[in-house]
Amino acid sequence: MPPARPWPAVESVRKPRPASTGHPAAPVPGVLRVAILLSYCSILCNYKAIEMPSHQTYGGSWKFLTFIDLVIQAVFFGICVLTDLSSLLTRGSGNQEQERQLRKLISLRDWMLAVLAFPVGVFVVAVFWIIYAYDREMIYPKLLDNFIPGWLNHGMHTTVLPFILIEMRTSHHQYPSRSSGLTAICTFSVGYILWVCWVHHVTGMWVYPFLEHIGPGARIIFFGSTTILMNFLYLLGEVLNNYIWDTQRQTGSSYVAQAGHEILGSSVPPTSAFQSTAITDLVSLCRPGWGAVM
Repeated sequence: MPPARPWPAVESVRKPRPASTGHPAAPVPGVLRVAILLSYCSILCNYKAIEMPSHQTYGGSWKFLTFIDLVIQAVFFGICVLTDLSSLLTRGSGNQEQERQLRKLISLRDWMLAVLAFPVGVFVVAVFWIIYAYDREMIYPKLLDNFIPGWLNHGMHTTVLPFILIEMRTSHHQYPSRSSGLTAICTFSVGYILWVCWVHHVTGMWVYPFLEHIGPGARIIFFGSTTILMNFLYLLGEVLNNYIWDTQRQTGSSYVAQAGHEILGSSVPPTSAFQSTAITDLVSLCRPGWGAVM
């Protein structure tokens, strides 16, 4: 029987990276976040530079969900970049206060993706293009082509979706409890609906042209449906996030189990109960922090 390998080799497998950082400072995701943040800053600056009559009326750009979504996305990716920079600065410092502040940033980042960035971003893209395909005059009249170039329109209503999916795919995000998350997205939805109604009360005009062509009952149904859709998109984001990262955890667990067999197989008979228990222990130890490793 070959000599047993020393146990320090097993310890190197048993110590996963901390799960709290969510691997925020990985080079490729970090560079992508900076690029996405800069693109949103460019879109916002170009949009605000456009002199449109609707920007001069009550509420300005803030009455449009598209503009609010752009601000949400820019703030979210700004927090992502700030988290990456903080992680680089605190790495290896051993300063517990800095690590505590970093965990707060990561929690804020995860909360914003779950409650605002994903559901609002997907809602804007989906609803805009569905109504646009049915009748563009109801959501984006041809008159706007004289003010907004095509690339800017896609920057506001198309690229939001792939950007947020890239972020979700490259970094694990911890969702809040379902009750608190749904409460937050409902609060946002109802708040925006009340804001739209208030703008109509003050100006006598609806923010979106199609609301002029439907009756009060249909508006109530539409507003209720949008709130339900927002809740559905929150749940969709949670399911998608769990699917992406649970799949990687399962792949990672299989890899650790294989590594455990290679490490323990030479020193313990394959049928040994000790080997089976040790490998199970390796997998269970690595699983909680696997999001950080990936």
